[in-house]
Amino acid sequence: MWPAAQSSAPLGTTPDRRFHVSVTVRIPTILRTYTGGKAEVSAEGVTLGEVISDLEKNHTGIAARVLDDQGKLRRFVNVYVNDDDVRFEQGLETATPDGAGVSIIPAVAGG
Repeated sequence: MWPAAQSSAPLGTTPDRRFHVSVTVRIPTILRTYTGGKAEVSAEGVTLGEVISDLEKNHTGIAARVLDDQGKLRRFVNVYVNDDDVRFEQGLETATPDGAGVSIIPAVAGG
């Protein structure tokens, strides 16, 4: 029988959280006032929720434009991880692999 694997993750963390996962977030024009005019910014996190938290830490106010008062994605904001609409994945728990692209796209309505 093989010995149990030893994790080198710090106590109280899961092994996958000890690595820095960096993604590129594409920012729509309407939200660029929060990013100093930048169309793309880097953020860290293994889930979309963590990426949004990191965005908020570095670009104060942006999370309130993406999330509602209950901390869920706003109804008229579409978010994609690579080409996948997170509403059809796991929402804020959607995995954000290292090097992924996250796109925030405000819905366009009209008639």
